[in-house]
Amino acid sequence: MSTDFEPRAVELLVSRICHDLVSPVGAINNGVELIDEMGPGAGQEALTLIADSAEAAARRLRLFRFAFGAAGGHDGLDPAQARLTVEGWFRGGRVRVDWQADLPAPPPRGLLKLLLIAALLADEALPAGGTVRIVGEGAGLSLLCSGRNAGLREETRAALAGEIAPADLSARSILGYAALRFGHLHAIRIVATTENTDDIRISLVPAEV
Repeated sequence: MSTDFEPRAVELLVSRICHDLVSPVGAINNGVELIDEMGPGAGQEALTLIADSAEAAARRLRLFRFAFGAAGGHDGLDPAQARLTVEGWFRGGRVRVDWQADLPAPPPRGLLKLLLIAALLADEALPAGGTVRIVGEGAGLSLLCSGRNAGLREETRAALAGEIAPADLSARSILGYAALRFGHLHAIRIVATTENTDDIRISLVPAEV
């Protein structure tokens, strides 16, 4: 399979990124509007809203930059940064991260980038909240996602398995497709398995394993 991204896939991926940034950026704008309306009397509440939302936007941008940008290349991302980035994405939300991975040094090329994309899949797989336990498995990693009704959408699973053509991609399937393509680029298999109704495992398996 080619590792090129078709224009349709690029459009959907950019739309997904923008969608995930709308909430914190919008909250910043709301805080600024509150200050404009109330002046100095807006108080600490507006300033706290702006500060918290700006931090959330920065954490999301950091993950997107490493997961989908050149900054996440083999020399641009180390295990400590990857851990901080993953934990930052989930901070303050309904999903808790339990990091138990002892990453190989150096990790296989592309593994950390794929870890960040897998973290987005794990977040999507836990709509009601839960826990993501990240463990090492040989030269690879697994994300063990536990929570009520845990599971990936059928569209995501199909895209991850290479069963959706680029022309048929949607906002619901683009993340699985991106994971598949970046996996091919770095020779890392991404396997999602359902262990029961409340548990799903997302494994990253380098080709040499």
